Amino acid sequence: MKKIVLSMVAVLAFGFANAQESTGKGFSKGDIFISGSFGINSEKEGDNKSTGFEIAPKVGFFVTENIAIGGKLGFSSDKAENAITDTQDEARLTVGAFGRYYFTPSSDFSLFGELGVDYSSVDDKLNDFKANEIGANLGLGLSYFVSSNFAIEATWAGLGYTTNDNGGDGADKTNSFGLGADLSSINFGLLYKF
Repeated sequence: MKKIVLSMVAVLAFGFANAQESTGKGFSKGDIFISGSFGINSEKEGDNKSTGFEIAPKVGFFVTENIAIGGKLGFSSDKAENAITDTQDEARLTVGAFGRYYFTPSSDFSLFGELGVDYSSVDDKLNDFKANEIGANLGLGLSYFVSSNFAIEATWAGLGYTTNDNGGDGADKTNSFGLGADLSSINFGLLYKF
């Protein structure tokens, strides 16, 4: 009887371990993923109205079990009309690189830290004004795999630094530092793993 119980426990343990390996969820060295953001906004209050959109896909590659590196390319456009005097028509092209460290990459849930650097070219079409912006961000994120290829991702850009040359030609630079300590700066998205 003792042998039968031990054999059943061994079979169940082996089956459980084998099932855990075959789910295919999580990340491993050599995996490639795509994620990013997409947004549309529109607001109208009396005679004031604003519209905009943003698209910023990311591609990442796992160079080790825990470390992923990648790049992103983004474009955004914002237009605003004010009944009194102000109007805005601004376009922004962004190129960036990032690195992530995943604490538990092979499980369904994985917490990660991300460090990113971005360069943006800002074009104010109404004022014929162009500016260059460089930024660095350090944040946290969480991935949850709902299937072997798709994960829901939540990211929080905690620390950020940005410098803007305001068009150069003797203009004063704008330097910004921020700590996003509130929950309104959490972004949700989808991730697809190849």
